[in-house]
Amino acid sequence: MFAVLQLNAQDVCEMSSDSIYGVVNVSVCNMRKDGKFTSGMETQALLGMPIKILQFNGWYEIQTPDDYTGWVHRKVITPMSAEAMNQWNKASKVVVMSHYGFAYQSPNKESLPVSDIVGGNRLKYEGVQQGFYKVSYPDGRQAYISMEDAMLEDEWRKMLQQDALSILQTAYSLQGVPYLWAGTSSKGVDCSGYVRTVLFMHDIIIPRDAWQQALVGQRIDVKTGLSGLLPGDLLFFGTKASDERPEVVSHVAFYMGDAKFIHSMGDVHVGSLDPADALYDEMNTNRLLYGGRILPYVNQEKQINTTLQNVYYQQVDKP
Repeated sequence: MFAVLQLNAQDVCEMSSDSIYGVVNVSVCNMRKDGKFTSGMETQALLGMPIKILQFNGWYEIQTPDDYTGWVHRKVITPMSAEAMNQWNKASKVVVMSHYGFAYQSPNKESLPVSDIVGGNRLKYEGVQQGFYKVSYPDGRQAYISMEDAMLEDEWRKMLQQDALSILQTAYSLQGVPYLWAGTSSKGVDCSGYVRTVLFMHDIIIPRDAWQQALVGQRIDVKTGLSGLLPGDLLFFGTKASDERPEVVSHVAFYMGDAKFIHSMGDVHVGSLDPADALYDEMNTNRLLYGGRILPYVNQEKQINTTLQNVYYQQVDKP
């Protein structure tokens, strides 16, 4: 399923020939269309996320667990062999639950930060000290994260809820976060990145873009009304098909029930499909295409999975 690594003479100086895997080393890793800082951002990956290295030319082209690709600066990931990747994937982790925070040099919030952290970050668990988790980064740095901001992954899995109400509560908690093209973190989100970020906080991995999200799960017709929709479903917006051009899905939101939805456009906020509602969003109402139901299909469809099933988080094979 992975693309073939392409190496040249320069690559050998930068990385081992069997290091075709890697792990993200910063809280939010910006993935770009080309290998330069002036290139447009395509998506983001999160600290502790396993990736596949596709190419190296001074920058790395990588592929993420949702099979999205982009170029990242060499400092933001740690290349790994298959053996090292398997050790990382097997290691006990700490999962960051707070939308934003810091990892510190000492078990004390007055100490200097090692880095910032965002919800969904994963770090290797090294112990507990004075109300902090001791953690290590993919590159070997160590730090301390307040137990108020994170949970042990095993404990997190025990309390994990993947029902519509819990997911919508997480969606609400990001209200006011600014829109950011290609953003998939609590620092900023685009419409599909918002959906992906909320679901990832519940250990659900779905395709990255709105049009891709519209192709999975169950399509819900809304031509005769909203009665077929359930809270937690997705709403897809765009341009209807015509004789001259095909349908285009360009926007996505969470349906909340009672004709309301929450989405990222300008910032994360609630809108309504009801003209009588003070939150009525006429523009999006006029371009509503259909709904989508994904929750019953988690781990039932290949492209809707969890870190327990996604191949990137499992044992990898040597090249």
